[in-house]
Amino acid sequence: MLLNYLVFFPQNSVEALYILTIELLVHIQDLAISSHSPSARLTMSFARFRIPNARLIIRQLSTSATRHQSSIPYISTCPAPTCTCAPMPPNLDIDRKTPLLNSVATYNEQVILCTGKEDWSSRIEEEKSVSGDFIRGLRSLIGRGGEGFDPYKNILLTASSFPESPHPSTATILLFPSFLRLTLPPTPSLIRAVAHALLGANLHVPPEDDCMFHIIHNKVQTITKPAILICGHGGRDARCGAVGPILRDEFVRMLERKGVDGDVALISHVGGHKYAGNVIIYHPSFPALRTQKDREEGRMSGAGIWYGRVEPRHVEGLVEETVMKGRIIEELFRGGVMRRGEGGETVDLGRMFEEQIRRERGEEGGLRLRPRARA
Repeated sequence: MLLNYLVFFPQNSVEALYILTIELLVHIQDLAISSHSPSARLTMSFARFRIPNARLIIRQLSTSATRHQSSIPYISTCPAPTCTCAPMPPNLDIDRKTPLLNSVATYNEQVILCTGKEDWSSRIEEEKSVSGDFIRGLRSLIGRGGEGFDPYKNILLTASSFPESPHPSTATILLFPSFLRLTLPPTPSLIRAVAHALLGANLHVPPEDDCMFHIIHNKVQTITKPAILICGHGGRDARCGAVGPILRDEFVRMLERKGVDGDVALISHVGGHKYAGNVIIYHPSFPALRTQKDREEGRMSGAGIWYGRVEPRHVEGLVEETVMKGRIIEELFRGGVMRRGEGGETVDLGRMFEEQIRRERGEEGGLRLRPRARA
C-alpha cells in the first residue's frame, strides 16, 4: 500500500507517508465506529469529518493547474443602479486607497448569534443575555488560552440582529459556511459538544455527556437560502454604525423587488471598519464553483463572499451579480471562504482569486500572502 503512494509521489516520500497515515486513521476509525454502541457511533461520526480525506490531501498536494480546475466567475466593476438609491452618509473616513483583496483573515467557521438587537456592547462577550452566555462559554473553550484553542483554526464569533430564540433560556446560532442552524440552551455541556462536534475543537467530552450529541443531531437544521450580513456595530465604530442600517434597508428592498428569498441582518464587528460598508453574502450554492465530483454526487458548494466599501448604489449590483448569478464583483471583493468536496475542505476564495488573476495576467510566481497562525 505504501509502495503505491511512493509511486504516485516519487519525489517526496514524506507526502506518501502522510497520506498513508491519514488513510490508516480513517480505516481504524471506521472499524471503531462499527464496533461501538449507537451512542458512541454518533459521537464518533460527528468527529469523523475532522480527519482529512486522503483523496482531498492528494488534490492539495497536486499541481496548481490541477487544484484550480474551476475558476471564480467575476466582473470587474459593479453595475450602475437602475433606480434611485438612498444617499451615502457624508463625512465618513473611509479608506479608499488600500487594496481590498485578502483583507479578510482566514477562518474556518463563523458562528452567528441571533440576538434580536441592532447594536451591541463594544465587546459582544459583555452582552447580558442568553446569547452573551453562549458567546462567553464558547470563547472560554476555543478562544486564546482555552482548552480547545487551535492557532491554525480561526472561528469567528459574531452577534446579529436576526430574531432571538422564541423559547426562554435558549440561543439560536447559525454556522457559516456549514449553513447550519440550531437552537439550544447554553449549558456548559452543550456548548462543549457544539465546539467539539460542529467546530472541530479538540476537547474532551465525558462519557456521561454522550447524550449531548443526540440533542445536537436532533436540533440541527440546514440553511437553504442566502444570508446577507452587514456590519452595523455602532458601539464599536461610528462608520459601520452609520452605513449598516442604510445598507440593510436597501438590501431588504432590493431582494423584494427582484423576487429573491433571502435573509438580511446587521452584525457585530468583523474587522475592517475603515472599509465600511462591510457586507458578507453567504449563499448555499454557487454552481460555478462546484467541481465535477460535486456535481456527480449532488453536493452543493456554499460560499461566503466578503465585500468592502459598499454603498447604497452598489446594492442592486450585488444582488443581481452575486446573489442571483453567483459572480464576484472584483472592485469590492475582500475575500471569502467555501466548503468543497466530501472532506469539507475549506477554500480561501481570496487567495484562490488572487492566483487566478495572476494567471490570467500572465504573472509569474505564487501567492504573495501565506496562511499564518493566529497570535
